[in-house]
Amino acid sequence: MELSWLLFVLLSLATYRLTRLIVYDKITWFFRKMFHEIVEEEVDGVPTQYLKIKGRGFRKWIGELLSCYWCTGIWCSIFLFVGFYLFQAIFFPIIVVLAIASAQGIIETILEK
Repeated sequence: MELSWLLFVLLSLATYRLTRLIVYDKITWFFRKMFHEIVEEEVDGVPTQYLKIKGRGFRKWIGELLSCYWCTGIWCSIFLFVGFYLFQAIFFPIIVVLAIASAQGIIETILEK
């Protein structure tokens, strides 16, 4: 099957949204907190927060992956691309919904400025 420009755009937008969902959105914090911890310290009287990766081995690897937008994006693109080609009936609606949500987010960001 040939990758059309429309499918490429849909997959790109869907990957963008899925990656942001996993790495940044509050709704997925329940998942990230298994691998991340937010540590608060006071530096020169100013409260500062930073991300601490939990665990060792595989758990630490997943935590590092989830803290890297670029790394997570690669795995999300592989997941969506392979899923689409193996299970089109299941993945196509998911890709379209993620792409629509992505486009909405981009439009909202542009309009806010």
